[in-house]
Amino acid sequence: MDSMLKNPESWQEVDFLHEIGSRMAAADSLDSILQRILQFISDLVRCDSCFVYIQQNDQLVLSASKNPHTDLLHKLEIAVGQGITGWVAEHREAVAIPSNASSDPRFRRFNDLPEDLFEAFLSVPILSRGRIVGVINLQHRQPHHHTEREIRLISTIGFLVGAELELARIETEKAEMQRQLEMRKLMERAKGILQRQLNLDEENAYLTMQKLSRQKRKPMREIAEAIILGEELRAGV
Repeated sequence: MDSMLKNPESWQEVDFLHEIGSRMAAADSLDSILQRILQFISDLVRCDSCFVYIQQNDQLVLSASKNPHTDLLHKLEIAVGQGITGWVAEHREAVAIPSNASSDPRFRRFNDLPEDLFEAFLSVPILSRGRIVGVINLQHRQPHHHTEREIRLISTIGFLVGAELELARIETEKAEMQRQLEMRKLMERAKGILQRQLNLDEENAYLTMQKLSRQKRKPMREIAEAIILGEELRAGV
């Protein structure tokens, strides 16, 4: 205990573990959890880049970044087994490279990422019940020896947030499925109204909605909602 009192790093690690533990039961969104992971890592380890990839089917999708990459977020994909990131996902083991990371035979270059030129690379798996959920990558512009403490801390994040990320991902997918279902119901109802009002078949009712969407520069959902609202007002609902 005395050694812990004399070591600020030990208290920082305890605070870190307490913060993660206290948030495990929170019903946060996937994006909120990802941003919290970035913040945890930034507080614990000084690095020039931090990426979090989330597995979707057989692909690892770039889902969060310390540096701005808005054009690549949720678009950049790496196959499991491809590159260092894919290797970590496949083998569920951490990889630490202190310098000249791009010379590693597992490395894959992305022309749009300036981080490809960084020297040091640390990659750890995010796991839930032994199943890969994602990968955390840390990079340094200059050569950097990743201490055992750094590797253990980042690996601990991967162990602790895996289940939380998995649950949030499932909830996000469920919410998207519900949104798509509601959209289909709206579209079907709006098409039915146009079919009755304008004596159209289903295909032409849909094409009419598309035309209105382009003319008014509004999404199809808003067009469908406007058609339904108009019908309800006429019916005195």
